[in-house]
Amino acid sequence: MNLSPKPKCNKVLSELSDYLDKGIDPALRAEIEQHLMKCKDCRVVVDTTKKTIDIFCNSEPAPIPEDARHRLYEALQRKIKNCQP
Repeated sequence: MNLSPKPKCNKVLSELSDYLDKGIDPALRAEIEQHLMKCKDCRVVVDTTKKTIDIFCNSEPAPIPEDARHRLYEALQRKIKNCQP
């Protein structure tokens, strides 16, 4: 059983961000849309990604509890110190 994505699926995945942002050539957009009509797996990925973006863009930021904010700040400070030469 071959579990690697098909070449056209790879192209859809590599162009997904530009496709959703409508920042690709019209011919490539048409090619991707034709593929999406035939490939349920890619349709699911595109639809799920669109829904995730919509939910994120239409939601209010959740406040971070003070103790979590403090732990995050300390973890970032440790990471920064470990990365410095």
